[in-house]
Amino acid sequence: MTAGRPRGRPSRADGEDRRAAILTVARRQFAAKGYRATSLRAIATEAGVDVSLIGHYFGGKSPLLVATMQLPIDPVEKISSVLAGGPDGLAERLLTTFLDAWDPHRDVFSSLIRTTLGSEGEQAPLLDVAREVLVAGVAGVLDGQDRELRAELVASQLIGMATMRYVARLEPIADATAESVVRLLAPAMQHVIDG
Repeated sequence: MTAGRPRGRPSRADGEDRRAAILTVARRQFAAKGYRATSLRAIATEAGVDVSLIGHYFGGKSPLLVATMQLPIDPVEKISSVLAGGPDGLAERLLTTFLDAWDPHRDVFSSLIRTTLGSEGEQAPLLDVAREVLVAGVAGVLDGQDRELRAELVASQLIGMATMRYVARLEPIADATAESVVRLLAPAMQHVIDG
């Protein structure tokens, strides 16, 4: 009999380390390649675990993607608090809130955007949040018959800015200060909000 790790489930500490390693690798690979091009086998190989552990800890690829999106903020709560201020100054509040939330977590948001852009009919978490929370919420505080279209245009401006800043990483927007982005983009967004 050889000494080594006992068979069976890993210890709690080993399990937490492996789970954390899987999440770290998955975030990086989803951000770099998007959802469709990322394989569980590649994640497992880079994380140094058996692919079956991903199923054990997360249940599959989609739940793993959702697990990688865990942020120290609740996007629904953030958007709700921004919308509570009404349409006046909404663009500046939206941009400031989004940039404050996204900038520290660039890889996570890059992954979300890449996954959304490459989903072609698949369920994409960012689309759900954009439709059900952002667009519906913005439309709810706007007036006028075209408020749904205007709300979608606001969401498209936010997602477009995020795509250029976090996915394409084009200069100078990739390294521009959040204050500069808000100062320059908020007036155009507010014009759409005001109708």
